[in-house]
Amino acid sequence: MSSWDKLTAIAFDLDGTLIDSVPDLAVATQATLKALSLPHCSEVQVRSWVGNGAKMLMQRALTFSLDGLVSQGMLDSAMPVFMAYYQDNLQQHSQLYPGVLEVLTRLEQLEYPMAVVTNKPHRFTIPLLKSFNIDHYFIEVLSGDSLERMKPDPLPLIHLLDKWQLEPEALLMVGDSKNDILAAKAAGIRSIGLTYGYNYGEDIELSNPDLVCEQFRDILTFVNNSI
Repeated sequence: MSSWDKLTAIAFDLDGTLIDSVPDLAVATQATLKALSLPHCSEVQVRSWVGNGAKMLMQRALTFSLDGLVSQGMLDSAMPVFMAYYQDNLQQHSQLYPGVLEVLTRLEQLEYPMAVVTNKPHRFTIPLLKSFNIDHYFIEVLSGDSLERMKPDPLPLIHLLDKWQLEPEALLMVGDSKNDILAAKAAGIRSIGLTYGYNYGEDIELSNPDLVCEQFRDILTFVNNSI
């Protein structure tokens, strides 16, 4: 890939990147397990389970509580319970990470087209963005159920490249998980890995992003250098 001076657009993950949503996800997960008369889980455990969409989160929670394999029937029964609890606790305890509003505002001033590419279901993605009043920054929002496949598959990023008519070197993916980095690599675009989010307890550097940032506002250093 060529130098950063060809960067013209940026895609962001949502959970663990823009918003710390685990507190509300934990509340919904714990309420679901309780409703199913299953053992309790902690918020710390939920932090290690998020990143592959709501169904995978619930599968991991059920696997933990049942101490083994989860049947499709059990998962199918648990999902509507979880979805209802999460809908009721979408932004009760979640919060923007430090620097997010500042950076998005600056990038908008610099006229960067921005997108959200998340594995979170669409029914939760839009309300969550609106609840923090950041939805207007993004001209495209791709959720886990927007296309046939989600991250780590590159399809959402390839979709952006095609829709925005961009060469791969023009698009940057910013995320906290190996799913973000793997998707970026498969799409042939650059990536920034954030150290503070959710990555299954793994160091984001192990996924070999092009750059690693400890704070969200650090990405401005590299993006500004591309102007």
